[in-house]
Amino acid sequence: MLPDAASSIAFSVLDLAPIAAGSTPADTFRNSLALAQQVEKFGYTRFWLSEHHNMVSVASAAPTVLMGYIAGGTTSLRIGSGGIMLPNHAPLVVAEQIGTLASLYPGRIDLGLGRAPGTDQLTAQAIRGTRFAAGQDFPRDIQQLQTYFSSTNSTSAVRAIPGEGLDIPIWILGSSTDSAYLAAALGLPYAFASHFAPGQLLPALELYRHHFRPSATLAEPYVLACVNVVAADTDAEAQWLATSLQQFMLGVISGKPAPLQPPVESMDALWGPTQQQAVGQMLAYSFVGGKATLQHDLQQFAARTRINEIMAVSNIYSHEARVHSYQLLAEALQELQQQPLLHHQSVR
Repeated sequence: MLPDAASSIAFSVLDLAPIAAGSTPADTFRNSLALAQQVEKFGYTRFWLSEHHNMVSVASAAPTVLMGYIAGGTTSLRIGSGGIMLPNHAPLVVAEQIGTLASLYPGRIDLGLGRAPGTDQLTAQAIRGTRFAAGQDFPRDIQQLQTYFSSTNSTSAVRAIPGEGLDIPIWILGSSTDSAYLAAALGLPYAFASHFAPGQLLPALELYRHHFRPSATLAEPYVLACVNVVAADTDAEAQWLATSLQQFMLGVISGKPAPLQPPVESMDALWGPTQQQAVGQMLAYSFVGGKATLQHDLQQFAARTRINEIMAVSNIYSHEARVHSYQLLAEALQELQQQPLLHHQSVR
């Protein structure tokens, strides 16, 4: 079960399984496992995998398969979906797949659920077929999942085996205030995608805390914020590495996605003022710099948001630089653990 509250901020990883230019999905998956094995040593709490489809830059189309691969190569790290886009799947199938993972790796599996398709509308139609409007069923499908996982479902005509009776934490993922209301009403932990939807973070957190109803799962609100992190030994090197992330987001907003590109000395030739502004808005909650810069910025972020957990996504072209970035982030947060601003007086 999740703790009711955290005495200090936990830190975790969201892996999009980015496909770097010149590499293959197979290379990406090997790097994801190697990264998970390293961050486990660094003290990270969770390693979540996203669900995206029809993207040349992202290989995480089948998060449950990747979760099993990563869980099998680690020992203590919590492995989760960040998330499974529930309208893309029948709740029973999700319950069986996650139940299988939780049976293989007891006490280590998280189920993060999102409403969005994780792709463009044409691909969403191909995935969902006649269930194209299934996003409207998201609240009901979550409750159906909870039923499948409950031991009281043992007398039902339809059961999730494996899955039934297992303690599998369910998280609500979101990028808007709608998800905040739902997570609060169900008394579930809330993970917000501020790494690409920063504008709604603070209103969503306020609504979640205000409307939260305690449940059998959670006595108090628990908030995780996903943010972009690019750390390096110096601020200048981090800013250079971050141009890969900027190019990634430029591809998203321009409708011209490409594999993750190597860093460049200047973005000036790649974007215009309007595109630069749009990318900057999407990346508002990005922490880029050396350890001291990260500590300063993260202290301010923690004090402002009062979050329980930070989940970092680091779209860095070099695998070695990405691992080092996560190492520096862990060191920065561990050094701040004793400082007042990073401790929770209240999560309300």
